[in-house]
Amino acid sequence: VSTQSTGTNKDTNQTLTNTTPSFLFLMLTFIALYCVGILSVYCQNPFDGKELYVNPSYQAELDTSIATASGTVKQTLQSMRNVASAYWIDVMSKINGTGTDSVQGILMDASSKSPIPLVTFIVYDLPNRDCHAKASNGEICCYPNSDGTCNYNQGGDCSEGITKYKSQYIDPLVAVFKKYPQVPIVAVIEPDSLPNLATNQADPHCGNTATSNAYTIGIPYAVNQISTCSNVAMYVDAAHGGWLGWTNNLQSYVQTIEKLNIVSKIRGFSTNVANYQPLGIACPSVGYCLNGQHQSDPCCSDPCRLSSQYNPANNELNYVLELTQQFTSIGFNPHFIVDTGRNGVPNMRADCANWCNIRGAGIGLVPTTNTTSPMIDAYHWLKTPGESDGCTQTLPDGNTCARFDSFCGSADSIGSRSGEPRAPVAGNWFDYQIKQLAANAHMGLEKN
Repeated sequence: VSTQSTGTNKDTNQTLTNTTPSFLFLMLTFIALYCVGILSVYCQNPFDGKELYVNPSYQAELDTSIATASGTVKQTLQSMRNVASAYWIDVMSKINGTGTDSVQGILMDASSKSPIPLVTFIVYDLPNRDCHAKASNGEICCYPNSDGTCNYNQGGDCSEGITKYKSQYIDPLVAVFKKYPQVPIVAVIEPDSLPNLATNQADPHCGNTATSNAYTIGIPYAVNQISTCSNVAMYVDAAHGGWLGWTNNLQSYVQTIEKLNIVSKIRGFSTNVANYQPLGIACPSVGYCLNGQHQSDPCCSDPCRLSSQYNPANNELNYVLELTQQFTSIGFNPHFIVDTGRNGVPNMRADCANWCNIRGAGIGLVPTTNTTSPMIDAYHWLKTPGESDGCTQTLPDGNTCARFDSFCGSADSIGSRSGEPRAPVAGNWFDYQIKQLAANAHMGLEKN
């Protein structure tokens, strides 16, 4: 997943109730009015009171690293075996099956437990997926090249790709969801897609008509179809503060969401998916740290130096505050889930635009509903800790990686220094990285 900063206008678990009383009162009043209406089904935190599903397939991955670990790293990895993380449905072949490496197998397994746990899935297979990067390009193309990769430069209506996405990915996925109505599900919808559409139109891979059609037709279809499943709550991806935190970027994103006419079907938004932005401390108001103000306040801690670029989202809690302000202004009161899987170390990057296999990162807070913010439903491990962000130019087996993205060769990326192991392709297990994440872990004590 590419989650780099694209600003064009240039760890502490802390309550968001530091917000100015008048603004918080208005927010909570809006929640009350919204939740007594026709959409009250979307007003309950889906994580409340739920056990979270721990995937045996993830435990097996961890076990391969536990076997060669020692000391506190081994102890941390062992404790992670009992922590839930999301399952990425990044290829069509992961939908049906009997094992816990498939949606059907996971739901079958979850339905057999007592109490039945909540399962979190990442819906991630749009045509021309991840248009601004190479590491996570998908299997469904608007116009495929002869080798099966996507021709991102070709414009058009993407009709064949969209049809394939609907009939071979979303429709079968919804059918499986409906087979297990007793299993509560959270679905995160298509990370990076709408942020790319909102901010990366200058990239012809994202700005051409084919990609635009794929995203603006595919995502509403996915949301509308999944909304027919009474057991599923949805969060659409909203990138992170180092990407959309600039006012013009965020306004473009809000306008993109408005045009899709989907807000009545979703619970809210996910942030920091597969990224490393610090959780931080919420400030009293949006823009509190700008223009050099309040720099001694801990909520203005700014390891990515965003405030100096006139970006008020110096951490993810302040980004949530900004998102809330923007969306309530158009009549939608969203809730959020924040990926804390790998943001346990706030200041390990030389350049926060770097997003691939970051050196020195650490596991963050375990999944919990104890966010002490009325707007954040949960912190969760949405990117599976230990699974690679993307490959180095040379793979661990010595072959050349066809999906190499230059960001995976950044100065902050594991594998860019002499003596470091090469990184595998996105989604594959990266033993060196998970041990480093465990060594630097700041997981907290709360677990849902």
